[in-house]
Amino acid sequence: MSQAATAPATADSQGKMPRQIGFIIGNEAAERFSFYGMRNILTSFLVGTLLLASTSDLAEREHLAKEVFHSFMIGTYFFPLLGGWLADRYFGKYNTVIWFSLIYCAGHACLAMFEHSQAGFYTGLFLIAFGAGGIKPLVVSFCGDQFDQSNKHKAKLVFDAFYWTINFGSLFASLLMPIFLREYGPSIAFGIPGALMFLATLIFWLGRNRYVRVPPTRDAPDPDSFFNVARTALSTRVAGQGNPGAIVAGLGVALAVGALALTAVPAMGFVKSACLALGLLIGFGGYGISLQLDRARGKHPDAAVDGVRAVLRILIVFAFVTPFWSLFDQKASTWVLQGQKMFVPTDLWWWPTWLISGEGGARAAASQMQAINPLLVMLLIPFNNLLLYPALRRIGLHPTPLRRMGFGIAISGLSWIVAAVLQLYMDAGHPMSLAWQVLPYVLLTLGEVLVSATALEFAYSQAPHAMKGVIMALWYLTSTFGNLWVMLTNAAVRNEAVTTHIAATGLSENAFLMFFFAGFAFVAAAAFALYARSYPMQDHYRQAA
Repeated sequence: MSQAATAPATADSQGKMPRQIGFIIGNEAAERFSFYGMRNILTSFLVGTLLLASTSDLAEREHLAKEVFHSFMIGTYFFPLLGGWLADRYFGKYNTVIWFSLIYCAGHACLAMFEHSQAGFYTGLFLIAFGAGGIKPLVVSFCGDQFDQSNKHKAKLVFDAFYWTINFGSLFASLLMPIFLREYGPSIAFGIPGALMFLATLIFWLGRNRYVRVPPTRDAPDPDSFFNVARTALSTRVAGQGNPGAIVAGLGVALAVGALALTAVPAMGFVKSACLALGLLIGFGGYGISLQLDRARGKHPDAAVDGVRAVLRILIVFAFVTPFWSLFDQKASTWVLQGQKMFVPTDLWWWPTWLISGEGGARAAASQMQAINPLLVMLLIPFNNLLLYPALRRIGLHPTPLRRMGFGIAISGLSWIVAAVLQLYMDAGHPMSLAWQVLPYVLLTLGEVLVSATALEFAYSQAPHAMKGVIMALWYLTSTFGNLWVMLTNAAVRNEAVTTHIAATGLSENAFLMFFFAGFAFVAAAAFALYARSYPMQDHYRQAA
């Protein structure tokens, strides 16, 4: 794109809030209503309708539903890699968002039309994962592109508003879609999110002449790109020093091939095996590159080499965040299934019986409980920014992004301790009110605000200019691996040796897994805190025009 095409938008910045931000925020609100509207009723629909043809055993349907749900989430957070690469290299963020949004709309149409066909419904889930994943890293980074050095101080407000808007859409989707599913059936319940996705696409298109569009790199291949620098580092030999980095990277390739071979194992399958292989490639490849990165100096500018090192540091931060997503995404599967075994407390004075009445059982009510999460996010973000963080600064405690993220991971672990205690009470035969689930939801949401809302700002600011789309994609990939840990754990508990060990603890399988994931989060939080102490923060906002 020519400079003339971007000049009108950049000339107006000069410290002001970009006027085109409203189109991006509006798009995100409608798209998030669309996504969460279908996602938050997915587990209930699978258990109560679609999987009935597969088995009449409730426990088996619940297990299959979790497999489908977390496979869908893996795909949703894997395809950002493709979307980020296409946008950065070929089509630009705006065009890529529009095209993937149309695929996204087609997926919603499939869900509405194929409520009784597993093949048709799963095709719709794939298209939604493909479309939603493709645009996921781009809308946030496209929003960041509208800022420069003159008004970057306003970006934090917009990123928080961005996250607030996501939860505004999620709130009403969580409250209303379970009711529509119960009262009007799957076609209507899945059709409404489809209509909202079409509206989201329209809103984004209406702002087409106002956006700052950072052009892709297709007309000027970068010889100093991340992958070129990495290849040089791994392939350059130095007399008397060996090639440890190349050996480590090669080991990662061999292990990835072995992981792919696990596809033949029934408990693994392609999704888990492929994601495990990808994780091994990224982990061993990144470490191998870091061992030999200085060998690229002289053949590439120091700025390019330092940029690769910055990306590798960011990837370590991201790796420590993956356990958080293991806990967070299970609120739409494990916690919904737990809530369906509780009773709806319609006799409590504060319980909103006009909305969550429990008619027809606890299935819809358990899904609606997810509305607590976005409601609290909408309250906590302004509370943190206007009251909590300023108060902490006044007493000498600075809530840096990394500190917030580390505490958020730990608090999410605490939420699962509470959920596990509720499960123990239920396992002992005591009836449990759905109102008690408010406690773990509050803690998990506090953790989410500290981790996820902060990470949007962190990921954009730390990414070198040429890598912003890919870095945002890698951030969303943390959720893929978080869901992978869930699926691997669920596969493990199908093993007789593991179930025997769980039985020996005296805990039910559900309670054992809840304590396990809590411990997983605590270990990750401790490791995150240690690494964060030496992390060098960067500033990669573009210069003012």
